[in-house]
Amino acid sequence: MFPSKERGFMSFKHEEPANLPVSERVKNFKEFAGTLTPAKTRQQAYRCMDCALPFCHYACPLGNVIPDFNDLIKDDKWPEALKQLHSTNNFPEITGRVCPAPCEAACVLGITGTPVTIEYIERAIAEHGWEAGLIMPEPPEQRTGNTVAVVGSGPAGLAAAQQLNRAGHTVTVFERHDEPGGLLTYGIPAFKLGKGVVQRRVGQLKAEGVEFRCNAWVGKDVPTSLLGEFDAVLLTTGSTKARTLDIPGADLDGIHLAVEFLTQQTRRVMGKDIEGKEITAKDENVIVIGGGDTGSDCVGTSIRQGARHVWSIELLPRPPLERDDTMPWPLWPAILRTSTSHEEGGERQWSILTKRFTGENGYVKHLHAVHLEWSEPDEFGRRKMKEVPESDFTIDCDLVLLALGFLHPEQDTVIQDLGLELDARGNIKTGQNFQTSRPNVFAAGDAHRGQSLAVWAIHEGREAARCIDIALMGRSDLPSATSHGYDSLGDGTAPY
Repeated sequence: MFPSKERGFMSFKHEEPANLPVSERVKNFKEFAGTLTPAKTRQQAYRCMDCALPFCHYACPLGNVIPDFNDLIKDDKWPEALKQLHSTNNFPEITGRVCPAPCEAACVLGITGTPVTIEYIERAIAEHGWEAGLIMPEPPEQRTGNTVAVVGSGPAGLAAAQQLNRAGHTVTVFERHDEPGGLLTYGIPAFKLGKGVVQRRVGQLKAEGVEFRCNAWVGKDVPTSLLGEFDAVLLTTGSTKARTLDIPGADLDGIHLAVEFLTQQTRRVMGKDIEGKEITAKDENVIVIGGGDTGSDCVGTSIRQGARHVWSIELLPRPPLERDDTMPWPLWPAILRTSTSHEEGGERQWSILTKRFTGENGYVKHLHAVHLEWSEPDEFGRRKMKEVPESDFTIDCDLVLLALGFLHPEQDTVIQDLGLELDARGNIKTGQNFQTSRPNVFAAGDAHRGQSLAVWAIHEGREAARCIDIALMGRSDLPSATSHGYDSLGDGTAPY
């Protein structure tokens, strides 16, 4: 059934599990991604060539040793593969669902064909671990006597909390929402990441001894002075200051930030009360401004809520279908991607500049926009936009969702109270050891690096935990990532 390992990539074709049909999956908010049998998963692992220089490993922010866990799956050694995966990634079943898989973009097989299904194999290993009872709480054998406060329980905060707790420190996590998980809980729709998946990991952390204090927004619900009771503080508050539109009519009712819309739907899924004015796309003409993952999530959510029609409009030009000279392998290719939400319906438009909104009785009814022309990239890759003359147009709408990304962490609570220094982009400035301008106060994740991916957040949480352990103990047995991923922008930020 299985050839020699050296010939696996020649013997098996790329195969991914089929998702539920669109007509079925849009009826609810459940996960719809399919699975392969263990035998077929092994076949996909056999396609890995175990390259002498594994670019997949180089491209992974977590430094996952991808050829090694693929090789173990080839040998049907699932427990060993899980151990290898956990050595670099605290939450592989989560990254196996929400990561855009830069590892696959850098796979050598992808140069002339289709890459190894790394992301799916990662998820399959983790889910097998849960089903087989291999993932258990791992409390420390002894405590150090040190206490650490982690402010924020997104992927960076959870990863750091687990690492610090396993090092023997007593960890308390402060979360401003009523559930731990940060963007994993309230920012990503349940049809992409089931909330039970997050709660399962949170349960593991609790069983290991991590304390969670929810409804505890430090600087509002909880005085910042409380942090002085801890030996070290780690801020993983995320980049939550949303970008908005400063144009006429932007204050009309019916125009909302995407995160508000997505959070409300997740609360419905979890059976929780809706806070504030209810936002729904049912029977509405919806416009989503912003073409990234959050915009895509708004499309899928609107369709499931029963929107009449959904438009997605994007300021930038439509990306190419394939790599070009500006994005050679193994760099992350900025090509056109059609998400599962885009497959489900709606209309996408690029090179659109929103000029103003108009409404009736205080509610938005029309979006007024213009088409754009973009120049060729200059030597720095920058383009200039120009409005196309006489290209003004109007779209009727009842609901507008702003998925324009985030600027930086909110600065008017704990950051301001602690008097922390910020970088040029408004993020928390740190040294290489993740320490801020205040002694024993550290920062990691989006609050430190800016809006990025969950894998980068987990990476930073793990690295910050090691730095805190060294600061408290003088040394650390916690692992350090062997790869920091590639950086095609050259400024320390992720290339996507």
